[in-house]
Amino acid sequence: MKKFLIIIASALLLAACGSSGPKQDAAPIKDASSGQGPTDPNANTGQIKPAEIPGGDLMEPPPGLKLSVYFDLDSFVIKDEFRSVVESHATFLKKNPRARTVIEGNTDERGSREYNLALGQKRSEAVKSMLRVLGVSESQVEAVSFGEERPKAAGHDETAYSENRRSDFSYRK
Repeated sequence: MKKFLIIIASALLLAACGSSGPKQDAAPIKDASSGQGPTDPNANTGQIKPAEIPGGDLMEPPPGLKLSVYFDLDSFVIKDEFRSVVESHATFLKKNPRARTVIEGNTDERGSREYNLALGQKRSEAVKSMLRVLGVSESQVEAVSFGEERPKAAGHDETAYSENRRSDFSYRK
């Protein structure tokens, strides 16, 4: 009987070690507090279109609201000049409890891929935290990072870099 159990355990162990095929690209880094998605800064995000982000179909952004918050180099602190942008989105979200937003953290191309994914996540989390402090429901906001994968401006100079260091609001139905 003991030999039989050892054989069964060995077979189960070998089956568990087997390959399940080619590895798929991971989704974007997501807010760790939501319990969804990987939080590993080494995760491969690939080129993901906004409509592929979980949370439903795209929704027209609120009219008149700026959709980007810009950051200084190597920083995830929301600058005073962009606090009103976040406050405007908080007002909209509180008045529209069925609206959902994904905060997409981005960086310029400088730095390693891992560093940029982590910094993009910190930027989106900073915006999400401010929204939460302003009274927006946790269920209305998701924070993700695209690192350097979605530049807004082409180029390799400070003008382009400053356009790419941002968090964008993307609305879902």
